Amino acid sequence: MVGISSYGGYVPRYRLNRMMVFGSMGWLNPVIITNARGEKAVANFDEDSITMSVAAGMDCLKGVDRDSIEAVYFATTTAPFKERQSANLVAGALGARDEIRSADFTGSLKSGTSALLSALEFAAANNGAKAVVCAGDCRLGKMASTQEMVFGDAGAALLVGGDDDVIAEYKGSFSVSHDFVDHLRGANTKYDRMWEERWIRDVGYASFIPQAIQGLCDKYALNAADFDKVVYPCYYGGARKKINGMFGEGDKVQDDMQATVGDSGAAHPLLMLSAALETAQPGQKLLLVSYGSGCDAMWFEVTDAISKAQDGRGVSRWLARRADLDNYQKYLVWRGMAPPELGIRGETDKETRWSLIWRDHKAILGLVGEKCKACGAQQFPPGRVCANPECGVMDEMEPVYLADKGGKIFTYTADMLAASLSPPAVYGTVSFNGGGRTVMDFADCAVDDIAVGDPLDFSFRLKFYDPKRDIPNYFWKAIPAVEEVK
Repeated sequence: MVGISSYGGYVPRYRLNRMMVFGSMGWLNPVIITNARGEKAVANFDEDSITMSVAAGMDCLKGVDRDSIEAVYFATTTAPFKERQSANLVAGALGARDEIRSADFTGSLKSGTSALLSALEFAAANNGAKAVVCAGDCRLGKMASTQEMVFGDAGAALLVGGDDDVIAEYKGSFSVSHDFVDHLRGANTKYDRMWEERWIRDVGYASFIPQAIQGLCDKYALNAADFDKVVYPCYYGGARKKINGMFGEGDKVQDDMQATVGDSGAAHPLLMLSAALETAQPGQKLLLVSYGSGCDAMWFEVTDAISKAQDGRGVSRWLARRADLDNYQKYLVWRGMAPPELGIRGETDKETRWSLIWRDHKAILGLVGEKCKACGAQQFPPGRVCANPECGVMDEMEPVYLADKGGKIFTYTADMLAASLSPPAVYGTVSFNGGGRTVMDFADCAVDDIAVGDPLDFSFRLKFYDPKRDIPNYFWKAIPAVEEVK
């Protein structure tokens, strides 16, 4: 039996009320008020598709032995690199071994389900080997555009395999592929460009999604009404109403999160599926459909093991952990749409030293520290000598993955002089649970939100960006511990 063994999601803390966007830009394009209901999730200035995928992966892999992972797949349409595999960054941050398969999936909004299908096929061909699928997107629309109103930022992750812990058995799929250009972004283009909306709605969503669903049903002798939960992305109300009519009576269609998150691109079908699995019941038939350059339709059946995974992981706790983004201009600065003055301190050359990064890549990507084999002392960063003054042995260390251990605030400060896109910069010394201390930036909090001794989680973030060479650099930051949803 091959299928989904775990799920995870991630929604950034900050939410932008769409009426705030309309209030700022409605004078230029009044029609955007038709999409002004609710709010959209906005990635922090130090988040992107990779960091959100890692956050979702951390959620998904709670309690999973990292050494059991055999493949890591990453899906996005907003990868920060054209020539550097992002999946390796995700794998390193998740603490996976080096001896794994990794791959990037991109170029269409259905790349998330394309990655999921590949992971399921990998598991089936390799005796149920575990593969992690992470997806994230941070798409941009120009100011006063429909895309700016509709798009949201988020990440999602699924663990697939073939063991007894499968919570949703994979039963089959059907795909259609079309060079249907509704949304387009060239190789050197920052903003999404879309064709006429009726074209996208009527020829795209309202045509291709039913085609994929009917193809799946014909292939496996099913009826659309047989499914208990249906997951598909579509932010056009008219098209969504038409598609919903295929499934008969009952509230079967999963909420599309348009009012709380927005359309999160390649991540969105997997994000919605993660939300659906939070409340799924054994025996239910799930239908997952993606959209973009065609469609993938996938059939799953929930197993009795689902209750073991319904432990607070998923989307709900991230939706509950929200804070208002207090002004539209901050959003523009964070997304690089309005250049701010950061002063002389913001002009420091930030050259990336690749040889140094390679030597310390385990510590940088995975927050990997060490534990002394002689005395058991835990320390970070890793080194040859035990930091315990009563021990001090050399070369008797074993690696320890610290990113999921959490910690506490030892000291902190707020710095108004540091160059920051969200001043003041907050940083300090953190103590790892189990031992060891290091200095870290803090994220997703104001200085008044924290105190010495408060519990912390660790979040993979953009440490700094090198604009001269167009290189983002990543490390871990401390965030207030996220409470579980009961």
